[in-house]
Amino acid sequence: MIRVGQKVPNFEMEVYNPATNSFGKISLEDILKERRWLVLFFYPADFTFVCPTELADLAEHYEELKKMGVEVVSVSTDTKYVHLAWRNTEKLLEKVMFPMGADPTGKISRMFGVYDEETGLALRGTFIINPDGVLVGSEVNFYNVGRNAEELVRKMKANIYLMSHPDEACPAKWQEGQKTLKPSEELVGRVYEALSK
Repeated sequence: MIRVGQKVPNFEMEVYNPATNSFGKISLEDILKERRWLVLFFYPADFTFVCPTELADLAEHYEELKKMGVEVVSVSTDTKYVHLAWRNTEKLLEKVMFPMGADPTGKISRMFGVYDEETGLALRGTFIINPDGVLVGSEVNFYNVGRNAEELVRKMKANIYLMSHPDEACPAKWQEGQKTLKPSEELVGRVYEALSK
């Protein structure tokens, strides 16, 4: 299982791409060659209940993420054929244009530690991989709690900022343009003062 801070080994998976209404493949290697970020958005299954609400929410922010240099791939253990049928049946998914990854063997879900051996499904895992191939963000929820794509966008902005400002840190609720922290001996016990200036 890959942990935050580790390099992610290359992987490949089949996808259904709603933007072109076609099947294809994606690989981490190809995304990194283009110096893009990758968000893997695992969810339990197509034709379920919380899942379409999450993908619809993510779809609302997809263009913004793409402009930031981020590719988003939703992933479940369903096949690409089921993805196509679900996307074209469920009205909540009308705006979904990001690739929908198929992991029917659970290989990639296991790699990221979200595969549930008892059900054969993936838990709700969100993973952020930077353009160097390092896993910099990981969030896993159980089946019954949906995620918030606005928070993912916030985290992406913070990660992108920090990649070019490695000596800084983003505090809780940090938004683009707000103050960051510069860890040092002077900052110890004086975070309040640093943020209040």
